[in-house]
Amino acid sequence: MRGLLAVLMVCCLGIGAIYAQTDGFTVVTTESARRAEVLRHPRAVPDAPLRTVDKAVDAMLLQALRADGRVAIVNFMYTRCFSICLAMGAQFQQLQADIRKQGLGDKIRLLSISFDLGDTPELLSRYQQRMQADPAIWRSVAVTDLASLATLLDTFGIVVVPAELGQYEHNAAYHIVTPRGRLVRIVDMDDTQSLLEHAVALVTEKARP
Repeated sequence: MRGLLAVLMVCCLGIGAIYAQTDGFTVVTTESARRAEVLRHPRAVPDAPLRTVDKAVDAMLLQALRADGRVAIVNFMYTRCFSICLAMGAQFQQLQADIRKQGLGDKIRLLSISFDLGDTPELLSRYQQRMQADPAIWRSVAVTDLASLATLLDTFGIVVVPAELGQYEHNAAYHIVTPRGRLVRIVDMDDTQSLLEHAVALVTEKARP
């Protein structure tokens, strides 16, 4: 009998630990926990100075979001990346086509933010040309300040680690951001259909009186 009670106690303690680590059984990984937390409690996006494709124009992130006025689907990349960034670029191409097809260009836009301080306006421009980005829908920018970049990456949950040959290892996801600078949802890069649906739902919610 005592043995059975001991087993039950161990099981209860184990279940309790799993409950705590998975936020009430709702998540099983740190990444999932981050996404669930953002969904419940949208985060304020920190400001950051941006380098744009136009050499004569630099901007601040929050000002750029507000001035544009559209819901932004944001990803993080660098222009010399030919692995995961290339895959995200291909998915952004499809999203761009879907936004055009559904007539959402005045409501939703795509924003690629480079975390490579070495990404110049020329490199950003070449990246946009390579990706066949329509600047009316999809723009690429780079953060120009290291401290601002660190805060921005931390808010979005992006981890960047220098690798060999000047490359970077980094995680990837898509982020839905309001014009007022709130990160409201994080979506896996394999779920682009759901991504656009969530962005449309946010636009609809904003339009309600």
